Amino acid sequence: MERKRIYLASPTMHEWEQKYVQEAFDTNWIAPVGPHVSALEEEMAAYTGAGYAAALSAGTAAIHLAVKLLGIGEGDKVLCSSLTFSASCNPVCYEKAVPVFVDSEPDTWNMSPDALRRALKQHPDAKAVICVHLYGTPAKLDEIMTICEEAGVPLIEDAAESLSATYKGRQTGTFGVFGIYSFNGNKIITTSGGGMLVSKDQEAIARARFLATQARDPARHYQHSQIGYNYRMSNVDAGIGRGQLKSLDLHRHLKQEIYRTYREAFADIREISMNPMNPDGEANNWLSCMTIASACPVTPDQVMDALEAENIESRPIWKPMHLQPVFAGCDFFSHLEEGSVGENIFRRGLCLPSDVKNTKEDMERIIGIVRGVFGK
Repeated sequence: MERKRIYLASPTMHEWEQKYVQEAFDTNWIAPVGPHVSALEEEMAAYTGAGYAAALSAGTAAIHLAVKLLGIGEGDKVLCSSLTFSASCNPVCYEKAVPVFVDSEPDTWNMSPDALRRALKQHPDAKAVICVHLYGTPAKLDEIMTICEEAGVPLIEDAAESLSATYKGRQTGTFGVFGIYSFNGNKIITTSGGGMLVSKDQEAIARARFLATQARDPARHYQHSQIGYNYRMSNVDAGIGRGQLKSLDLHRHLKQEIYRTYREAFADIREISMNPMNPDGEANNWLSCMTIASACPVTPDQVMDALEAENIESRPIWKPMHLQPVFAGCDFFSHLEEGSVGENIFRRGLCLPSDVKNTKEDMERIIGIVRGVFGK
């Protein structure tokens, strides 16, 4: 008999989602835009303190619109976190701009302020910085913000993985000129697919909504003076999101407990280190990750294979963007004199099952398998 499947991170529904979706069906408001979309924007802006919000089809769409709104175009340089998913930097290329990749630092795994400073010194004409809060851990925002302000370069915060995480008591995604969140199916809350662009600039968010609805001019007939996009969230998806938002703090608490459980369970295995936390912030622990000491004969693949053999999903750490074939030839600024922090984490790490539905028995099963790989 096949053992119960344990997922890396899957959607978790509660009672409110169905209520809001049913309301959309009952009123026949299924198509994009609608009362749930406006309400979700208002509720997200209020929860995060971001100011204003535009509900979109994906976090990637939110980054793309942030890039557009900053006037970034062909040949412009944008400094991007290297250790991330490709959606963080692909929108730079949509506008034929050029990504320049910045390494992580070991304290939080996020963008290295030292490497960022060197990158800006070599590329003083950079048009923006895109900083990711990796796996839900806040970056060193004070240092990064200071560097960006000194250079006169706007910051886009990719908080796709860090919704509800805070830095010095303030929500991630609210420090930069723009912030983005993702509601993909594996995120801390989901709309099945979707994202959000936030900013203190009300006019910028209004323009984002305009661009996201095919840039239709305010005329009775269909008139377009510029290129737009089909990026708006549907009313049904927004209904799911409104229900999910009510459980966001609960999900964060459960994710944090999963991380603490792993950390305590592996404390006696010197070769295992959990992904580090920023002492100046509170992570949402979207995914709990571990790295294995370089001298240890156990590999991440061996751990992932052992878990998969027992019907348990895990995942490699993101492969840094500067190592991706599609970005070969792009500039990269390392935190180290030799090698890179991001590459070391990628080679030695993996993401552990972090589903908020994990029971005590599920966690014991996962931990027992991992410990067994290390002979414990």
